[in-house]
Amino acid sequence: MKILVVGGGGREHAIIQKLKENPAITEIYALPGNGGIAADATCVNIGATDIEGIVRFAVETKIDYAVVAPDDPLALGAVDALGEKGIPCFGPNAAAAKIEASKAFAKELMRKYGIPTAKCAIFTEMEKALAYVAECRLPTVVKADGLALGKGVLICQTREEAASAVRGMMEEGLFGKSGSTVVIEEFLEGPEVSVLAFTDGKTVKPMVSSMDHKRAGDGDTGLNTGGMGTIAPNPYYTKDVAARCMEEIFLPTVRAMAAEGRPFKGCLYFGLMITKDGPKVIEYNCRFGDPETQVVLPLLRSDLYTVMRATTEGTLDATEVRFAEDESACCVILASKGYPGHYEKNCPLRLPETGEGEWLFIAGAKRAEDGSLLSSGGRVIGATATAPTLEDAVERAYALARRVEFPNGFMRSDIGRRALDAQKTTR
Repeated sequence: MKILVVGGGGREHAIIQKLKENPAITEIYALPGNGGIAADATCVNIGATDIEGIVRFAVETKIDYAVVAPDDPLALGAVDALGEKGIPCFGPNAAAAKIEASKAFAKELMRKYGIPTAKCAIFTEMEKALAYVAECRLPTVVKADGLALGKGVLICQTREEAASAVRGMMEEGLFGKSGSTVVIEEFLEGPEVSVLAFTDGKTVKPMVSSMDHKRAGDGDTGLNTGGMGTIAPNPYYTKDVAARCMEEIFLPTVRAMAAEGRPFKGCLYFGLMITKDGPKVIEYNCRFGDPETQVVLPLLRSDLYTVMRATTEGTLDATEVRFAEDESACCVILASKGYPGHYEKNCPLRLPETGEGEWLFIAGAKRAEDGSLLSSGGRVIGATATAPTLEDAVERAYALARRVEFPNGFMRSDIGRRALDAQKTTR
């Protein structure tokens, strides 16, 4: 069986390594993949947003099943285009991917169907947005409506910051067309939780919860990044919180999308905040989160391909989705010095051998002519480990990360610390 995975980061590497566990899968192609993924799949130099090129390759190669992992190709209709050629896919069609591609759409959906989220106002005219932030409660959150590589959300402490954020998005075009509409919403407080969920448009089966670490520096300081590390499960996501989320958020969201004529199939990401009034949605993603995937999939005990196929075929209710109940996972990201600002590329990498319960997911690397690995991105490697306790998983992940030879790299030293502290208070 031939599988195609669209994308080329750590998330895709984690997906590919999990798919390889199915003995029926004989070939996996990654478009475009990267130098590290090349050890586990055949990489083809076709960009993730080259929908025409992806479809042509899939047809010519007689692909049996495709996994479209990143947000951009999903929003551009990769699943639709592949489906038209008879190639089944994991992931939502373009109509359903709008839940991430437009924050304004997502907010209106939640408002219409009573799904708990932050109060907000939506603007297409800059002067009206500026008038709003001149009076609104502080701090406030200004969001670009469209996809912005995870950077289109600004938490503003002052009116000057809020006005600058609005002008940057709507007048200066910092995020291109994504910022032509802005969403301004109230600032919520509480611990954040990420929950990925498999869904076939009717049934919802959540994965193990996780906690991301977005800031570049220790103690959640510095600039926002795509994620510097994750742990799973998230100690704030208790059984009571999980039950509320299923009844108040997960099922209502999937039912709302179906009612809107946009049934969602694939992985639906719920970015949640556990406020004093209960769980609320911060954001939706229409795909696996990164680096959350790098701790969630190592804990999956069911066959990933079987589950993915069930979401496509609408049989998820009869399909087992099981995660390790007595294990934890930690992922520590090694990034290029300077990230998320300017950083050097083409720096040498040497990877150690991994043992049982250890993974190195490659996000930003390429092969040199001599076959050695060189850095090619900001986030370069996700060092992941599992263990019976979160404390041991964190220790193992850091031990693995320190064995990687990457002189031009850096990592946070406190991934998992907040979760370990929380464990003491939530037990």
